[in-house]
Amino acid sequence: MTPIDTYGLLGYPLGHSFSRPFFTEKFAKEGIPAEYLNFEIPDINLLTDVLLEHPNLRGFNVTIPYKEAILPLLDHISPEAQKVGAVNTVRVEWEDGNPILTGYNTDVVGFEQSLLPCLRAHHREALVLGSGGAAKAVMYVLKKMGIAPHQVSRKAQPGILTYDHITPDWMERCQIVVNCTPLGTTPNVDTCPDIPYELVNEKHLLYDLIYNPAETLFLHIGKKQGAAVKNGAEMLRLQALAAWKIWTK
Repeated sequence: MTPIDTYGLLGYPLGHSFSRPFFTEKFAKEGIPAEYLNFEIPDINLLTDVLLEHPNLRGFNVTIPYKEAILPLLDHISPEAQKVGAVNTVRVEWEDGNPILTGYNTDVVGFEQSLLPCLRAHHREALVLGSGGAAKAVMYVLKKMGIAPHQVSRKAQPGILTYDHITPDWMERCQIVVNCTPLGTTPNVDTCPDIPYELVNEKHLLYDLIYNPAETLFLHIGKKQGAAVKNGAEMLRLQALAAWKIWTK
């Protein structure tokens, strides 16, 4: 029996993942002889074991909490992923039984293409909630699009706002708010980032990278305040398709 190609998702934990059902359905529909597995490892250094156990691995996606931690383990990183400082897609090539890993960031194309139709002329500045790898991709895209991003984190750091700093002036200036935190993800659906929602209005766009549930508390409150809202489902689908192109080019 000819061994089939393997792809997968690297992260911890992976209970919330969209990727495995997405690719499994894609492979079945298109008659692609491949499998997509979850590589749920509690330590990034266990990637070595994953590679040893799956000699037909052709590529994998990377999610929380390893989008930045994986960088030192890669042989090559695309110029764009280097600029972002995070990787969510890895292409695996084999030479004499040794894996050669190249990192890319398809969150960039996913976020950019899904955000574009939502933008209005007054969307000139944005609050980016969170400080992980996804937030880095969002910051990169906003700058590329000429929108000034302002990062918000729970921890005080130079050049980064804390939630206490989000005054009425900031909410007036920043009429895009992007949630890059896991707050509100299933099963913790009754949580949301601590922003002054009473200052959200019809000029705002609230974008949540979370896709499960489809409407987080962050989006639900924003919609009640009259804001335009969008979840992360389209971004996820677009970045997954971009990853597939990288793996099969």
